[in-house]
Amino acid sequence: MNSRPRALSGFPEFLPVGRIVEQRVLDLLRHEFELHGFASLETRSVEPLSVLAGKGEIDKEVYAVRRLHADEATADELGLRYDNTVPFARYVTEFSGKLNFPFRRYQIQKVWRGERPQQGRYREFTQADIDIVGAGSLATHHDLEIPLVMLGAFARMSDELGLPPVTMHVSNRKLAEGYYRGLGITETGAVLQRIDKLDKIGPEKVAALLTDELGLAAEVADKCLALAEIRSGGVELADRVRALGVEHELLDVGLAELTEVVQTAQTYRPGRLVADLRIARGLDYYTGTVYETVLEGHPELGSICSGGRYDSLADDGKQTYPGVGISVGVSRLLGPLVADGTASASRSVPSVVLVAVTDEEQRGEALAVAAALRANDIATEVAPRADRFGKQIRYAERRGIPFVWFGTDQVKDIRSGEQVQADPTRWEPPAADRTATVKLG
Repeated sequence: MNSRPRALSGFPEFLPVGRIVEQRVLDLLRHEFELHGFASLETRSVEPLSVLAGKGEIDKEVYAVRRLHADEATADELGLRYDNTVPFARYVTEFSGKLNFPFRRYQIQKVWRGERPQQGRYREFTQADIDIVGAGSLATHHDLEIPLVMLGAFARMSDELGLPPVTMHVSNRKLAEGYYRGLGITETGAVLQRIDKLDKIGPEKVAALLTDELGLAAEVADKCLALAEIRSGGVELADRVRALGVEHELLDVGLAELTEVVQTAQTYRPGRLVADLRIARGLDYYTGTVYETVLEGHPELGSICSGGRYDSLADDGKQTYPGVGISVGVSRLLGPLVADGTASASRSVPSVVLVAVTDEEQRGEALAVAAALRANDIATEVAPRADRFGKQIRYAERRGIPFVWFGTDQVKDIRSGEQVQADPTRWEPPAADRTATVKLG
């Protein structure tokens, strides 16, 4: 006797209603990305481990891949991608001669990480990325464009699906690195990695990491934490940083870049983007502006959308390809919302109409009605059995199908009970019923 299969921790699978929610969100993301001229792209699922492990401390997160019967001498050292950015960088260098720069792409694919599953964190999940990459150089105005595109996508989800508002927190790695150098710190990357833990372990424990692990003086550690406490949505950002009394040329560059992003964003998405200098982003390929995004009312989700500027991730030995990008953790956003019922759909199938079958001898007639409705782009299915009409109506109710068609010329709205005569070649459902209604709040 076969035992019932067990769920694999960290590998979420939606029921049909959840999948309808996910598809609707992905459709809105695609639409917004394409409105801004981003082309769709997919990259392969596997990369050489040397590529995946080449940037940042991510070895523990990579799933290695090998053929079942491969011997040790010939086994390919491959791994599943843990994000879309590193494979995209490889893609850019491989196909640079066939791309037009600045190259704008969006990418919606599964990624895999071998970390411990927990609320909002999975081992297999869907990410939706946008990136702009230049050849040799990339203007800094794209550091503003990228978050505005993504904030536009979230605004669309709020307007159409009821998603709660989001707030994007922005910082700049040049600003932070220049500040640390102005304090005499040489291992700036190590400091950034500790500061990135602030929200998880708090300032006292971070201060201990800075002094005990990195050997910083207590007053220097306090200065690092003082920078991380600055949060601003307006013109006072520069004054608050300057008031800390630290000077360095790289600090000046990063502060100017961040100020431009924050102040300009208020014109287009007021209140949706704030400077938050505790944002560090753990991966070390970021070199400038960095982003993290939270969903209001759902702090348990953490950052649902993040990214930043990278000036040296892609390099073919002759040319460097700087870029800036941001990624939505679609599964991270939707998984908990679908599980607790916050995100839902009005039906579990795309079908608008169920065509009833009087008896099996008349199934051909029902198939003809369904074909006529589908010719008008009306999603239709035919009843699986010629049961009593009451059973066929209940079948439609369980699936959320709003209309049942009887014979060749009668259609019933099973919610209101209204039944009218109609021609299947001309009948149109209400616009609100053509697709399932999705709600995220």
